[in-house]
Amino acid sequence: MAEEDDAQKTEDPSEKKLADAKSRGEVPQSQEVKSWIILLGAAGGLIFLAPYMASGVRGVGLPFIEQPDLISLDVNNLRRLLADISYDVMMLLAPFMGLLVVLAIGGGLAQVGVIMAPKKIKPDYNKISLFKGLKRMFSGRTVIEFIKGIAKLLVVSLVAFIVSIPLLGDIGVLPDKDFLYSLDRIQDIAIALTVATFGVMTAVSIMDFAYQKYSFTKQMMMSKQDVKDEAKQQDGDPQVKARIRKVRMERSQQRMMASVPEADVVITNPTHYAVALSYKMDSMSAPLLVAKGMDELAHRIRDVASENDVAIVENPPLARALYAAVDIDEEIPSEHFQAVAEVIGFIMRQRGELNH
Repeated sequence: MAEEDDAQKTEDPSEKKLADAKSRGEVPQSQEVKSWIILLGAAGGLIFLAPYMASGVRGVGLPFIEQPDLISLDVNNLRRLLADISYDVMMLLAPFMGLLVVLAIGGGLAQVGVIMAPKKIKPDYNKISLFKGLKRMFSGRTVIEFIKGIAKLLVVSLVAFIVSIPLLGDIGVLPDKDFLYSLDRIQDIAIALTVATFGVMTAVSIMDFAYQKYSFTKQMMMSKQDVKDEAKQQDGDPQVKARIRKVRMERSQQRMMASVPEADVVITNPTHYAVALSYKMDSMSAPLLVAKGMDELAHRIRDVASENDVAIVENPPLARALYAAVDIDEEIPSEHFQAVAEVIGFIMRQRGELNH
């Protein structure tokens, strides 16, 4: 069933789906890139901080090597000595460890930037389920990650072994060498192993980042039905939208029909078009179209006009022209002034509002 669902997902993920996934903290992220960045920082730390750290370790350990007989074996003195050594070592390692922490955080930010995903840290009691935990443990993704980890470990170990063979030739004679020489030699070996490991991790990180992007995109793929459903959610259900349009149109028609009794004249086709005009000489610079309609709506406009003693004039060319050119509550354009003025003038003379 899952294979069938995957087969139906042929559409690229939409911007909305990617944004929703990001809001949940679901983004393509490679742990190998984080490890690579941390390793890069470790290499830089060894190059720039190792002399300082080695000098500090030398200073801490030298009294134990050169003058061990001067060390008191009193319990309180040994306890104080151990505390001092621990503090000194901690202070020596603090810059290096702090750098690694910053790089670990930066490794995530470099890939996905800053993400505000409260849902990611929200407690999810479903995750406590033993069954679901076992299911996640033995999922295909977990198996792939396990195989990748084993493969990476084997490759890094092989490279480290190959690189270390010529460097470890003199390990057996280090006890006979000067303490400072031994520290310097161990530093050289550590740097060489770090550089070799860094080269391997660079290749692994590039491949893993590409794989994570591909895997995430494949996971986010959508079926045609998913695209349609998302469009409905964004744009609204077509049936609901049609219902809203219908309600709005009905309300608009109701407001329009309420204006017909106040009109001065209704110009008709006579059967297909009806246009209601209002004109107040004292307050209007041009006649105003207050209602218009075709067919059934035109019949309703004529009926309302007849019920309220509004004059009805048949002028098919003018009715069609006004219907096409003028919207409701708009003034009549200048090109129709003369024809409309003749109609309104005729009505006003009939009502005795103008001299013949």
